[in-house]
Amino acid sequence: MANPRRTSYSLNQLPISDPIPQFQSQTPQTAATLLNSIKIFLKKPHAFPFLLSIFLLLTWVSLRFHRGYSNPSFRQSSYTVSEKDGGYVKDSNANVVKFSSFSSPVMKDKRGWLINPVSLALDSDIPGGAVSCASVHVGEILPRSMRGNHRHHTCNETFVIWGAKTVFRLENNAVARGYSEVTIGADEVAVAASPSGTAHALVNIDSVRSTFFLGCQDNVTNYNVSATDFNVWKDL
Repeated sequence: MANPRRTSYSLNQLPISDPIPQFQSQTPQTAATLLNSIKIFLKKPHAFPFLLSIFLLLTWVSLRFHRGYSNPSFRQSSYTVSEKDGGYVKDSNANVVKFSSFSSPVMKDKRGWLINPVSLALDSDIPGGAVSCASVHVGEILPRSMRGNHRHHTCNETFVIWGAKTVFRLENNAVARGYSEVTIGADEVAVAASPSGTAHALVNIDSVRSTFFLGCQDNVTNYNVSATDFNVWKDL
């Protein structure tokens, strides 16, 4: 009697289930996709105020950086900037305050600027200047020329300086080199004060324009050896 045939199953015939799919993390957006998203955003109406805000922020940062570091003379704690009344720049070490020629403290009307030097110096908290004008002189300094470089012992003096790029130097023993300097731009009007016994100098460093200045002294000065020291700085 024949043995019944055994039905055999090959392992290859058994149904094999598909492998369990593994979790696949999504790859980051490609540069092209990101650029396309930005383009779509920029076409939307609310993109304009967003871009304007960024532009204003960058402009403000740039202006603050420029004002604080463009001039080495102002890399001191004495250097201050105010946006009040059109803005001014002040260096208390050099006893100088600078205004734009369009600033409201000096610009009175469309004809140009007009100031009272004594009042403006006092209002700007510049100490040591003249409180009255017993002697007044107005002068010009040609390009690459200098006036001053002397020390008065009998009067306080207040200056108004304008017209060209000019360096105002003031004796100051509180700083390491013994003096402070401020550069005044051709489009600026500066008011400076030199107390009695303090040397000062005005140097026109402009190659084309003339510097103009007004000096107001609270006492009549006799330019003799005992009342005034001349040629204080040998490097000028």
